[in-house]
Amino acid sequence: MNPQEKINPDHLRRKACLYIRQSSLYQTEHNQESTRRQYDFQGRARALGWSAERIEIIDEDQGLSGAGAVARPGFERLAAEVGLGQVGLVLCLEVSRLARNSTQWHRLLELCALSETLLMDEDAIYDPNNFNDRLILGLRGTMSEAELHFLKARMQGGKLNKARRGELKHVLPSGFVYDAADKVVLDPDRQVREAIGQIFSVFEQTRSAWRTVRQLDQAGIQIPVRLRLQSRVGEILWSHPTLSIILNKLKNPAYAGVYFFGRTRQRPGVRYAVLPIEQWKVFLPDAHPGYITWEQYQRNREVLAENSVRFRSKQGPTPPREGPALLQGQALCGKCGRRMTLRYESSVNTTTPTYVCQHLAKEHARKYCQVVPGRGIDRAIAQAVIRAMTPEAAQAALGVFDELRRRHAEVDAMHQTQVERARQEARLAERQFLLTSPDNRLVAETLEKRWNDKLRALTAAEEAYASWRQTSVEPMAEGTRARVLELAQDFEAIWNHPQTTARERKRMLRLLIEDVTLTRGEDICVQIRWRGGATEQLHLPPPKIGTEARPPSPALIAAVAALAPTQPDERIAEILNERGWTSPTGKALNFAVISRIRRPHGIPGCQERMRASGLLSPRALMLQYGISSRTVQRWEEADWIKSVHYGKRVVYRDPGGPAPRQEGGEKSANSALLKPKSEASRTDGEA
Repeated sequence: MNPQEKINPDHLRRKACLYIRQSSLYQTEHNQESTRRQYDFQGRARALGWSAERIEIIDEDQGLSGAGAVARPGFERLAAEVGLGQVGLVLCLEVSRLARNSTQWHRLLELCALSETLLMDEDAIYDPNNFNDRLILGLRGTMSEAELHFLKARMQGGKLNKARRGELKHVLPSGFVYDAADKVVLDPDRQVREAIGQIFSVFEQTRSAWRTVRQLDQAGIQIPVRLRLQSRVGEILWSHPTLSIILNKLKNPAYAGVYFFGRTRQRPGVRYAVLPIEQWKVFLPDAHPGYITWEQYQRNREVLAENSVRFRSKQGPTPPREGPALLQGQALCGKCGRRMTLRYESSVNTTTPTYVCQHLAKEHARKYCQVVPGRGIDRAIAQAVIRAMTPEAAQAALGVFDELRRRHAEVDAMHQTQVERARQEARLAERQFLLTSPDNRLVAETLEKRWNDKLRALTAAEEAYASWRQTSVEPMAEGTRARVLELAQDFEAIWNHPQTTARERKRMLRLLIEDVTLTRGEDICVQIRWRGGATEQLHLPPPKIGTEARPPSPALIAAVAALAPTQPDERIAEILNERGWTSPTGKALNFAVISRIRRPHGIPGCQERMRASGLLSPRALMLQYGISSRTVQRWEEADWIKSVHYGKRVVYRDPGGPAPRQEGGEKSANSALLKPKSEASRTDGEA
């Protein structure tokens, strides 16, 4: 069939779309001849009968790959207009311009078939509803996708082969450069090396990325970052420490001297993922100098994994937090073996921890496996740690002191380096300005502005250094050294020092103890597993509660017993408070405290004495005779019952015998039961 016979008047009434695309920005910029050929292809549409006004050029996808429709707005617009039946002819120089993905290609063919849209390239005009034409188009799309696969395979194979030799060059992280022989070496800039080394040194001390950021920021240390922008690729930018920058440095294996390739995986429609080490395509340890060893890198990654709340496993230990619970993250349930969680009970002056194994309650809606009070346990663990410390702690203190002095010197040297760099840049800007001809005012103004900027940067660096010198404590004084040795010999003083935080105690504890297993029975069994494999078992009595934990003094018991025959509990509390008595916890006495003191010691209260002497509270009287409160008032006014003032209360003597006759219209005693619960409870307790 003549190709022009496939075109009918209905096709000519619709527009013709010319799709133009180049796969990369480099091709768009340098392969101008291919772009020119694609634009000239619109002449074929005019020769077939379409006017210039009916020809639409779609070229939004310049520099985009044809492997998919994602981020190709031109292809999406073309498919939409074809589906709406607005296009009679789709032109492209070759099939691969439309799509190099069989899925996208066959979807476009289906749309063209439904809307009776023709396709055209340099070879022929195709009708998707014609079997032979559709077969050819399908084969050409498949060959285009296969061609892309072969091209990628050859390119990736060459890169992988070069990477296996460690010769594939890429943008290095800050702290590394290529030398004249294209070997990776440490950056010759001393300030860059010191800043990178300080990151790993501070993290080794704090064991927290966030605390590393905070400590570096407080010290005024700036971090070098290598830019990857197209216009400034490879440049070093000095930035204030941020969490993302610090994590990037800590997680990059290059700082451990490792050459790697294929560490991550990114596929269309698949989330970016970091692969495990065994799946890396290339892994060459000790390929170049590093700032840390591979063992240190692995330890750092383990610490980061432990600190991560989101990605930490359910059985993994939690990082030390600010709470006072000493075994936070280290307590194991002695019944099911799972890690126990924490609850805090706060009072005015104290916060008491409780260790809870809530797996059964959370996962199976059952009772808690164990609930163990933590106050006595924490105290016993602290004593065990203090007993375990030996006089060799003095030697460890010397090492700590030397480490503190070394780190202080490193930070001081880094500040001096920053000031020195700023001073050199200011001198260079000054020299450039002075060498400029005064007649060239435009250049002189620019250089003068640059000089002023460098002077301001120098002033800022000097002020930051001076501020750090004023706020930091230099660990070099002999008095400080002697104090450290004194504290190291008395570990108990360090442990109980008011300035020692709960987080620091837990960090010290984790250096000595692996975990602690708690089992609650008749007593509390505490099994300590020390670092190195040694174990120790403690048996603690269950904690006492109430007056068992803080028994009242004999004098207070005697004072309560002396007032109980004539005064109710709330009045006893008022009288003893006026006399200066306090509760066993040092607080003011109240009704509940007096009741807890009186009952265990068999001291009868006003309630028992009232019942024994035939006195009834108003509510007890109403319930006994089935009357209302108004009736009680009438009986009292008629002198049928006698009221007695008992402390601040008004009680009545039991009249005995049958109740007097009630007048008509009296409310029943059930109306008294409708009073608020608080009032009902109070009056009921008086009887």
